[in-house]
Amino acid sequence: MTSRRQIVVRGARTHNLRNVDVTIPREKLVVVTGVSGSGKSSLAFDTIYAEGQRRYIESLSAYARQFLPRLPKPDVDAIDGLAPSICVRQQAPNRNPRSTVGTVTEVLDYLRLLYARVGQPHSPATGKPLRAHSAEQMVEAVLAWSEGTRITVLAPVVRAQKGKLAKERAELQKQGFVRIRVDGRVLELAEDPKLQERKAHDLDVVVDRIVIKPGVRERLADSVELALRRSGGRLLVAIEGGEEHSFTERYECPESGYVTPALEPALFSFNSAQGACPACGGLGVEGGPESSANDETDGEDGAERAVPWTERPPCASCGGTRLRPEALLVRLAGLDIATFSREPVHRALPFLDALELGAREAEIAKPVLRELRSRLGFLVDVGLDYISLDRPTATLSGGEAQRVQLATQIGANLAGVLYVLDEPSIGLHARDTERLLGTLRALRDRDNTVLVVEHDAAVIDAADHVIDLGPGAGVHGGTIVAEGDGAALRSSGASVTGAFLSHRRRIERTHRAVTLGSPIRVRGARRNNLKDVDVDIPTAGLVVVTGVSGGGKSSLIMDTVLRAAEAHVRGETVDVLAKVTGFGALERVVCVDAAPIGRSARSCPATYAGFFGSIRELFASVPDARARGYTASRFSFNVKGGRCEGCQGAGVVRVAMHFLPDAEVLCEQCNGLRYNRETLEVRYRGLNIAEVLAMTVDDAEVFYRAVPDVHNALATLRAVGLGYLTLGQSATTLSGGEAQRMKLSLELSRRTSTPTLYVLDEPTTGLHFADVDVLLGVLGRLVEQGHSVVVIEHHLDVVAAADHLIELGPEGGEAGGTVVATGVPAEVAALTSGSPTAPYLRAVLEAGAAH
Repeated sequence: MTSRRQIVVRGARTHNLRNVDVTIPREKLVVVTGVSGSGKSSLAFDTIYAEGQRRYIESLSAYARQFLPRLPKPDVDAIDGLAPSICVRQQAPNRNPRSTVGTVTEVLDYLRLLYARVGQPHSPATGKPLRAHSAEQMVEAVLAWSEGTRITVLAPVVRAQKGKLAKERAELQKQGFVRIRVDGRVLELAEDPKLQERKAHDLDVVVDRIVIKPGVRERLADSVELALRRSGGRLLVAIEGGEEHSFTERYECPESGYVTPALEPALFSFNSAQGACPACGGLGVEGGPESSANDETDGEDGAERAVPWTERPPCASCGGTRLRPEALLVRLAGLDIATFSREPVHRALPFLDALELGAREAEIAKPVLRELRSRLGFLVDVGLDYISLDRPTATLSGGEAQRVQLATQIGANLAGVLYVLDEPSIGLHARDTERLLGTLRALRDRDNTVLVVEHDAAVIDAADHVIDLGPGAGVHGGTIVAEGDGAALRSSGASVTGAFLSHRRRIERTHRAVTLGSPIRVRGARRNNLKDVDVDIPTAGLVVVTGVSGGGKSSLIMDTVLRAAEAHVRGETVDVLAKVTGFGALERVVCVDAAPIGRSARSCPATYAGFFGSIRELFASVPDARARGYTASRFSFNVKGGRCEGCQGAGVVRVAMHFLPDAEVLCEQCNGLRYNRETLEVRYRGLNIAEVLAMTVDDAEVFYRAVPDVHNALATLRAVGLGYLTLGQSATTLSGGEAQRMKLSLELSRRTSTPTLYVLDEPTTGLHFADVDVLLGVLGRLVEQGHSVVVIEHHLDVVAAADHLIELGPEGGEAGGTVVATGVPAEVAALTSGSPTAPYLRAVLEAGAAH
């Protein structure tokens, strides 16, 4: 019988898994590692998490299940001891223009509640705080005056109104009042005040005259309540021979007449009609809702075009705050909610800690402040202390988006859950990984099981249990080669991961004998948090830009240098908030990022690399195809004719899961083959088109050896370490690192001598040590061909392999944005202060020298 302390998987065969049996200890931090394509995600996500999701659906009532499709059971014999499962995965950030860090973490919900309950409204006319009192508070304030004080309780009825006020006086007389005060004069209601018709007048009704003394509370309370009812919530108390005090149940400015709307959380929400700026509808930009950041156009082979995100100026009405003016007039310690949301998390926390509130307000705010501090603290723990709550999620990197999700999950305070995470260390500097590990341990210590797919050595070393898959990728992987703690992994002779961790195998960092070219000069860069940065970026070499998360790397390279270079190549000018010169003979700019090579299941390596057209031509040339009148288009799964219409050539059908993520199920008509029966009857060298698409790049290179254009493209894919991919593998299943290497292979296959600037943003995303070794070889080949390569990267082996290193920081956000170190890796590593990277880089260089 299975122990409740274990998750036992028997006979897992999802994708390339080869009948895997594995036992995962519960309530532990467990790392699944292995070379890219070895089956890590197939085991963690597509088997274990997928079965947890399926069982959740099955646990619902029959009534609820009728509205949801039946999820397919993963290809596994049995999984015992499975806990409720939550997936925190690398994915494209939410492109909804209304989505911010504050909304997705729910911090903004608590912040809105805080401002609604203890915020202080201010007058738009005077800027002074406005006060509101309950009837009881008004009574207490008056009774606090000296005994014997004579007062008059008045209810304001008319303010600055022209006329003789005859109607108002008659109504007051009918209600039983005896005295009034007109323009400061107290009169009997029966008297004629002789008011001028064209002059504006003030009219108050005298409710009572009272002497402050013991036993007067009840009478005073009755008079106050009567005055408030008659005036609509306002009260005047005049001290005989002294000053006059104004009270109101509403936040109202006595000088301008401005009345604050009801202080409810919706007033502070830009997603609510009550709080959103009327001019921009709560989007904060001119011109209405942002167009989709990624409109897609599928061509014959599923090629896709992305429409770049367009920048819009802030809304002129709200200044980009998204909120209506009334919301911004409510402040805490001088800050309105929009200003607070612009503060980085590391400044927001001390602000809350220093907040001074009265006894009543402090009691009201106590649970809200506790939740806010907790959730902001979780953002700090996952290395996002530099981020602000108003940051749109569309601007987050994949790693940042995942860590935001992680912080949100921690805030849920769940126990007994299986968390499945996809490389949470991506985008983190080595210094910040320890904080991330503290977060993962905290999840584990709440009696949760934390299953992490990861390559980072520090995370592997911190694991309670490690599962290493391999030995290779694709058809060469899918088995467990080592299992146990870090020591067991290091001593395993079969584990490629263990060989790298124990330094029996090293990532090669042989420096090329290159002469760096004249630099690209950046002067006065001010984008985002950059502080007038001046820096030279050498050409004709491998330049690595590193630094802590949020230090300004992407602002410098992606938003400044890359945009300026692209404009230079097009012969255009662009304002990048810096002077960028020195492009010289540069004729091409290529950005190789981790964005998917395709956004639909119809995109695949064969279509992206461009050789699928040649393969279709070969199938159209065989006698059987000619006899049937089939052209090359018959063998495309993107057009009608040869494809399966049940899935429109996708092989899978996407099923909407309503409150759960959409699911993809195998097409029942073609069983995932993408084509109809007649098309599959045509064979080229014994294989039909679906069988060719199911071949790995390694096998296809041999199969198409006699077809130069296909063979050369396949050989290039192998050179970047993607030999294990199948030709028809859905682009949506490729990791960010695999997508980047696909793009690199396309560049290598061009063999251009045109001087090119290659810009890569964290290309080691999703890569094992062995794959990083291959990647460095590919980048070296580009440099050897005379091109310039600029890489944003945290991976210390890539940093150590640089021909020139630039470090930004020293911290993230506003505490970053400066150049803290430049030079060859050894020079930076020798620094004893100022460089967060130096001690970690020094350890890597020393370890390499020792082995």
